[in-house]
Amino acid sequence: MKPFALLAAFGLVASTGRIINFDADAVGKIPPGWSVPITGSGPAPRWVILRDGTAPTRPYVLAQLSADTNGDRYPLAILDAVRLRDGDVSVRLKPVAGRLDQGGGVVFRYRDPKNYYLALADFKRQSVALFKVANGQRIPIASPARHELPANSWRILKISVGGSAIQVYLDHRRILRAQDRTFTAAGQVGLWTARDSVTYFDDFRVNPK
Repeated sequence: MKPFALLAAFGLVASTGRIINFDADAVGKIPPGWSVPITGSGPAPRWVILRDGTAPTRPYVLAQLSADTNGDRYPLAILDAVRLRDGDVSVRLKPVAGRLDQGGGVVFRYRDPKNYYLALADFKRQSVALFKVANGQRIPIASPARHELPANSWRILKISVGGSAIQVYLDHRRILRAQDRTFTAAGQVGLWTARDSVTYFDDFRVNPK
């Protein structure tokens, strides 16, 4: 096997970094280069570009607008072209509505809708959590950290992953760290919400290392 192919096989070839602010995308549509997998029951998620005067990078955000309350529903938006094994992924997020859930997350080392890692800022339960979703089951890999998350406010959620080590930051402060070897290869990255959480996202950054 040639050296480059060998590196790629083990996820050691870093993609170039990306900063996505959604400001050149068409309002009312999913931005090009993103996929919306079907997860759970109920209606399909509705990920669209919206104008928001509070956006960290104005004027537009990517929003998940469907507010269905099915318990197995976890809307995903996956960035198609970028794969990451080691590096940093961050996003600014703001939940704006939700009776059962309010929050959002960063997905990384994504294989398919039933297998990936997830860092979650839960505004309803005032906590930051880290999970693996394995065969469709969401399993905590660190105890949730209690943290004040005011309603309708923008926060920065970031993960840093290297090998089996995962760190989670909120507003540049490390909140959680854990070790897990379930998903060791490079995978896609993306965004996540739960059930009826209507959440806005902006300034999505991917920095492979």
